[in-house]
Amino acid sequence: MDIKRVDEIIDKYNAEEGALIQILLQLQSENHWLPKEVLARVSERLNVPMSRIQHITTFYKAFSLVPKGRHQVRVCMGTACHVRGAPRVLDRLEDIVGIRPGETDMDLKFSLETVNCLGCCALGPVVEVDGKTYGRVSPSQVDVVINQYE
Repeated sequence: MDIKRVDEIIDKYNAEEGALIQILLQLQSENHWLPKEVLARVSERLNVPMSRIQHITTFYKAFSLVPKGRHQVRVCMGTACHVRGAPRVLDRLEDIVGIRPGETDMDLKFSLETVNCLGCCALGPVVEVDGKTYGRVSPSQVDVVINQYE
């Protein structure tokens, strides 16, 4: 990520320490992860110790300190989704994208993760890609969902 863009985001929040999490969220949103150089710049500009930034970025699951794919794929493994076939949907997703939950493919196209609940139990099993929800997904429909993001 370009340091000039990092500075623009920091300036948008008037380089206020109280906006640290919002700044990090916007940086994460645009870059899909938070490189060390970006965190160092935030630390410098906001006059916040790097240890505090590290604590925040490792505490909240929304942040990643390793590269993530352009498309975030999440599979709900909550009870309702699980009993309706989420494990089979996940198996099919793993076959298609070639990664397991918690991983990112080599092309930085997809990152895959499982979650405990996406809050739409009646639609289970549920797959979410880049915030878009797909309900009642069967293993045979996974190809159609993922191919939209190729």
